[in-house]
Amino acid sequence: KVFIVGYSAGGDGVYQLAPRMADRFAGAGMMAGHPNETQPDGLRNIPCALHVGGEDGAYDRNKIAREWKKKLAALQKDDPEGYIHQAVVHEGKGHWMDREEASALDWLDQFERNPNPKKIVWVQDDVLHNQFYWLGVDEPKDRAKIVASIAGQTITIHESDVDKMTIYLNDAMLAIDKPIVVMFKDKKLGTMQAVRSREVIRKTLRDPKDYYTAEITIRLP
Repeated sequence: KVFIVGYSAGGDGVYQLAPRMADRFAGAGMMAGHPNETQPDGLRNIPCALHVGGEDGAYDRNKIAREWKKKLAALQKDDPEGYIHQAVVHEGKGHWMDREEASALDWLDQFERNPNPKKIVWVQDDVLHNQFYWLGVDEPKDRAKIVASIAGQTITIHESDVDKMTIYLNDAMLAIDKPIVVMFKDKKLGTMQAVRSREVIRKTLRDPKDYYTAEITIRLP
């Protein structure tokens, strides 16, 4: 139940941090901000509230908020289990929305962070990370994108801009003691057996509900 919310320049920061650190928060609120170069794809598993005044024309905040509202709706239409959002343009309001944006707080309060989503959309920004949910990379690249999902004992990499990655596992995700099938698109890469490791727990421990006990490393063709 930890959320990140910011107003004006703080809203700029949330636009940046929410897709980049979606695995750390239960929800995000971008108020009267501007995303700069950030894209919404990484928001798949973090509920986000976006509020901007309809007359807030500085830096095209109002125009870009309307564009993001359409982008988020399109992403959710294509992926109905993800991209939960509340996007509101407060018509007649400027940079100050007379606290109408505060409605986002009650909306966000219904959510809790899910540390083990069944599908991940990871898009690197210009600030690089080595881990996002249950995926890891040793050599992250600017703007690289990975889309992966888990169904039963099968892990599928749907698209990837990197050819080597680590998949972190725990018993909430699948049965670690059973064989695990790894797919790249429609091609089977192999059937693997994961082994629990204290070192993996040490490396990935964030809190009592967010850690992994095994890992497998794969190379894509």
